[in-house]
Amino acid sequence: MEFFRIRKDIPFMKHALVFNAISFITFALAVFFLLTRGLHLSVEFTGGTVMEVAYSQPAELAKVRETVSGLGYADVQVQNFGTARDVMIRLPVQKGVTSAQQSEQVLGALKAADPEVTLRRTEFVGPQVGEELVHGGLMALAMVVVGIVIYLAFRFEWKFGVAAIIANLHDVVIILGFFAFFQWEFSLAVLAGVLAVLGYSVNESVVIFDRIREAFRKYRKMSTHEVIDHAITSTMSRTIITHASTEAMVLSMLFFGGPSLHYFAMALTIGILFGIYSSVFVAAAIAMWLGVKREDLVKPAKKEGDPNDPHAGATV
Repeated sequence: MEFFRIRKDIPFMKHALVFNAISFITFALAVFFLLTRGLHLSVEFTGGTVMEVAYSQPAELAKVRETVSGLGYADVQVQNFGTARDVMIRLPVQKGVTSAQQSEQVLGALKAADPEVTLRRTEFVGPQVGEELVHGGLMALAMVVVGIVIYLAFRFEWKFGVAAIIANLHDVVIILGFFAFFQWEFSLAVLAGVLAVLGYSVNESVVIFDRIREAFRKYRKMSTHEVIDHAITSTMSRTIITHASTEAMVLSMLFFGGPSLHYFAMALTIGILFGIYSSVFVAAAIAMWLGVKREDLVKPAKKEGDPNDPHAGATV
């Protein structure tokens, strides 16, 4: 299905240097903010107090969050678990205040708003757990990266694998840079969003790479940059339809999903927008500069009687 078809190829690769310069500057700024400001890690990574409370009626999370925030907790996570009447509250560590004192203070404020609320469970999550989560998250990211490179190297050519992973890591670092600059809370949900962006972005790269291979086979008189321009132009309608549909769903989570999904949807929104840019302009340009050519993707057919073919001229 196509909304439109562009008859003349757009010379994207003519401006590849400009596109990649923009990418490099954005990437450098993201790294700078990560090094100077750092990520604002959630309770899951830094440690803190976890409370589970139960209400007699379905809980209003907005009111619960407002009550707890009124005690001076800026980074509190409030969400349902199990049923609509059960609420989990994650509190960051406070200097000079024990986990028991935190839970008593919060439970007192909740009871003042609703006397029927009861405490189900409270426990302290130590920073050691956070270190394990960071290690596990980095290992998951590394495994995804290695898997993508291997997949693309086997399906296409190693130059495409290198180009795609540079473009995808470009997306990941830029997402992290946004979270560092604005000091948005980085939680497990955001980490899941970052990993999802990796898979989403590589899918777009695969579509373009596949069209490049198809164009190399079909248009033998085209140069490499002309083939890449044709591949990108011919997939533009598909790109707009796919990403507009996905972005509509993500934006609905961003605006209507509530605080629990806000930063997850924010990570996806940034990742999708930069993923389109990197897959179309960055990955293709890097593959071109790495010297990808027709012979890398299309094996020449052996002619009958080819002296290099050991089976040529064999009789039964």
